[in-house]
Amino acid sequence: MATKKKENGIGKIVIARTARAGVFAGTLARRDGMEVELTDARRLWYWSGAASLSSLAVSGLSNPSGCKFPVKVPRVVLLELIELLEVSADAWASIEAVPVWKA
Repeated sequence: MATKKKENGIGKIVIARTARAGVFAGTLARRDGMEVELTDARRLWYWSGAASLSSLAVSGLSNPSGCKFPVKVPRVVLLELIELLEVSADAWASIEAVPVWKA
């Protein structure tokens, strides 16, 4: 009997919510249980214009200027993964449109 290979999501744009590090959006480079590595990732510190992370991942933001997303980091390893959402192309474009927030 032939088995179907599972899709692992590597290379896809995702939103990762963790227990202690917060929420990041970026390209999934590696996943090992509750540990993920993202590249070209932004911390989603504060968002406006999306009711939840699910709606942000599917529809994007309706208010990019009201969000606070710091600069992208080339690589981040996140522990204690709680949720991993695939991000649509439109949603990623809206995340990318948010200006870099500086304190």
